[in-house]
Formats: sequence, C-alpha cells, structure tokens
Amino acid sequence: MSPHVLVLGGTTEARRLAAELAGRPGVRVTTSLAGRVSRPGALAGDVRVGGFGGADGLARWLREQRVDAVVDATHPFATGITENAARAAAATGVPAVVLRRPGWRPGPDDRWHFATSLTEAAALLPPLGRRVFLTTGRLGLGAFAHLAGLHFLARSVEAPEPPLPPDTEVLLARGPFTVDGERTLLRAHRVDVLVTKDSGGEATAAKLTAARALGLPVVVVRRPPLPDGVAAVPDVVSALARLDFGVL
Repeated sequence: MSPHVLVLGGTTEARRLAAELAGRPGVRVTTSLAGRVSRPGALAGDVRVGGFGGADGLARWLREQRVDAVVDATHPFATGITENAARAAAATGVPAVVLRRPGWRPGPDDRWHFATSLTEAAALLPPLGRRVFLTTGRLGLGAFAHLAGLHFLARSVEAPEPPLPPDTEVLLARGPFTVDGERTLLRAHRVDVLVTKDSGGEATAAKLTAARALGLPVVVVRRPPLPDGVAAVPDVVSALARLDFGVL
C-alpha cells in the first residue's frame, strides 16, 4: 500500500514539503489547512480545509485515512493544532515530526524588546514610540485595542479581525518584502516602533533589517514552547530525513 503522509500546513515549508513528497513515486500526501486565508496558493497532492474537531477528531481521521506519518508544518504560533497533533499521534502510534523554521536572533545593533504574548507586547509600547508598525497578523489585535494614544499601521495578508485600536490604518500585503521597500515604508509612515512575532524565515525578515538601519526599537513576541516530548526539525530536508525511518 502506498504510504500516506499528512502535512499540517499553512507555511512556505509545508508547501515545499508537499511538493517534495508528491514527487516521490507511490507516495500520497495530504495537506491540511485551517482555512484562515481565503485564497491559499496551489499545493501539490491532496488538500483538505478546516479543523478536525480536536485531538480526538484528528486521531479518528488518521485511522480512517490510514495515515503513516504526520508532519506538523504549521505556523510557530499555531499552538492549538500543534498540541492536538502531538496528542493524536501519541494516541494512534502514528510517527510525527514538527517542522519549524529557526527563529530570528538579534544582532549587536538591534534594539529588541521581548514579550511572551501580544498583551505583554502592548504593555511595552507606550514608552517606546507613538507610531507603531504592527505585523503580528490579523488575529489578536484586540490586545492593542485599549491603546488610544498610539497610531497603528497594521499589515496583514487579509483584513484583521476586530476589535482594533481606535487609530488604526490597515495595510493589506503579502510577503516576501525587500529591505528597501520596508525602509521606505517605515519612513513614509513615520514609524518609530515595530511589533512582530518571532515567525522566523526570510519572507518577512526584511522589516527587521530596515528597523535596524533606522535605529528603531522592535518588540518581538517570543514563540510559545512546543508540547512536552515534542522535538522540531528546522527545514524540509531534515523533515524528509525523519520520514525516511521506514515509512517512505
């Protein structure tokens, strides 16, 4: 029987992994998307959209679809699905691996302020600047909604969900972004503090380089920890190597 790999997707790495797996003779790959982006790009192999119904629902799906391995290649802040995937894999005995791109690290010229949540990031802002470039995605902006004295430029792929801060300008854009473009944007909007999640990767890292060049402070929301007993690999090559434990 052909091996069946479930990729929990939504990232560039998930897309690349699906393409690699689909190119292997006899391998079936299914990529699962949460459905938070209305126009996802094309994916190799089968695609399903929507939740599983928690860890129990995912475990049931793994059994019904006879999945041989799971790769959790979701966003580093998608804690719910990562926890459910770990529980479902343990319950079914299906081998699983987490694919997480490395996080960003500050350089000697960076002015980074770390937070453990969006709420903590919001609390750090008032002393740092009045014009905020908010690049934390479209969810969770309610954490900043009480900051009436600040101006926010909020960038996301799709329109952010309310509530929003009272003085918010929304910029819809999808990476990758260039350093020159980010520097121009920061200057044009007179940004004096940047807020971002530690997503890692190159597609949206240019804003950090631009902020460094302009001497701007950056509030970085740290990644949540992985569930106990769950280890991560940093790239598609490493994930494929882990899948070569006899499943493929």
